[in-house]
Amino acid sequence: MEWLSVDQVAEELGLHVRTVRGYVRDGKLKAVRIGKQYRIARADLEAVTGAPPVTRTRHVEVATTVRVDAISREDVDRVSTLLTAAVAPGAGVRLQLSYDEERASLTVMVLGGLATTSELLRLVEAVIGS
Repeated sequence: MEWLSVDQVAEELGLHVRTVRGYVRDGKLKAVRIGKQYRIARADLEAVTGAPPVTRTRHVEVATTVRVDAISREDVDRVSTLLTAAVAPGAGVRLQLSYDEERASLTVMVLGGLATTSELLRLVEAVIGS
């Protein structure tokens, strides 16, 4: 059985410690007194809140902009085709390409995970050869 301190319960619920102690004193939240401190069973906390605590998971996303000057329209088409084909539907990657013919400048914007973004940048490098 998992036991939580009043501080831990307060943090999980986003409440002040005094509020949690008040719930314990008023009998709204079942707790056991050990020495001078209260301990709350995880099951008792879930019974009061009606749901298990929210767990946080780490999410890392990269936003990258690459600008390539002096690139031919043919190379732009190659980069565009390669990147579009490399991004699987539902992969959670956003890709945007913009080409300014007057300046012969390509802008590639990628928003996605670290590994996917890194792989897409390698593909750009392979085509433009820099």
